Amino acid sequence: MRRRGLLCLAAAVTAAAAVTPSFRAMHTPDIIVAGPGVSAVRALSDWLPSLAGGPGETTVYVLEGPEPGGTALVLGGTHADEPAGYLAAVLLVERARPERGRLIVIPRANASGFTHNIGQEAHPSSFVLTTPHGPRRFTYGARATNPVHQWPDPQVYTHAASGQTLSGIETRNLNRTYPGVAEGTLTERIAYAITTLIAREGVDLALDLHEASPEYPVVNAIVAHERAMDVAALVSVGLAGHGIDVALETSPAGLRGLSHREWGDATRALAALAETTNPAQGRLRGRTGAALVVDGRDRFYARAAGAGRLSVPYDERGWPLGLRVARHVATVSEFLTVASDMAPDRGIIVTGLPPYEDLLARGVGAYLLAPPSGAPSKDGTP
Repeated sequence: MRRRGLLCLAAAVTAAAAVTPSFRAMHTPDIIVAGPGVSAVRALSDWLPSLAGGPGETTVYVLEGPEPGGTALVLGGTHADEPAGYLAAVLLVERARPERGRLIVIPRANASGFTHNIGQEAHPSSFVLTTPHGPRRFTYGARATNPVHQWPDPQVYTHAASGQTLSGIETRNLNRTYPGVAEGTLTERIAYAITTLIAREGVDLALDLHEASPEYPVVNAIVAHERAMDVAALVSVGLAGHGIDVALETSPAGLRGLSHREWGDATRALAALAETTNPAQGRLRGRTGAALVVDGRDRFYARAAGAGRLSVPYDERGWPLGLRVARHVATVSEFLTVASDMAPDRGIIVTGLPPYEDLLARGVGAYLLAPPSGAPSKDGTP
């Protein structure tokens, strides 16, 4: 019995040693290259100093054109297990060049979520994209703030501004805590800093990029605050011209804490959230790994589609990451175009983004920039 116990202990130590480097790497932020359009690199703590030096701190990229205009905010990484929104934001940072107005991008909105995985989901800790400059590794994190950074969860989470009650784990969900609390939990403070940024910077258009499982009812959709519905409706028409079908939903007035609801209520910004399809998040998937995150192909989902169980079409081609990022980039581009047409004095004109069809043909990696010479990899090696 004692020998069996020692063998089990040795096996556990060996397994822990094998996975430790990958989990340690999750605490090193991914390399994001500030492209030619970036005019300033700031920190979220600039809008709430208590975040400085802590796990809620994250980089804010400002891209300002030579001509005055409006301001747009784009968030990726609200949920770190939704990589299409994150990669779309990275692509904006590395490729977008504003000619008029200002674009503010936060690729890792909840940086703490990128430092861990959801337990018992068998998710990978990272995935790799091929680029002309070599492989680039990106973190696949979790939906919520790391419990190491915010604990314990209450049995019931009470939304501070409204009194709405939800499951206790939602206390660590950034997209349930807006408009935030200046002296609240870590997640509430992140939300407060983002809402404060929107208000202080006079943001005209605020977009939150997400993903959802193929069986989720609101997927491949735009959810917009009622003040943003006219713009969102025209965006959906423009996307249809590219062959991109999107559902259009109005932000539920009674569901509080979400970005599109609280940004729209608390600030002057036109607020919307966009969802694409991520099979790695769903409950009907088979083997989960980096391949599923990147290629989006799963035979069990294909079977579920045949049985009418999904909210989106699904076949052997799956929902690859390149398609999902392309949808998000096209959505952002269309929002900027429509909002500028409707309010020319607050126009935001951005060039440099790859067209939807090119992203489909070449993939995301083809448009990522080379990291600076000597920059460490995610594994810590030069």
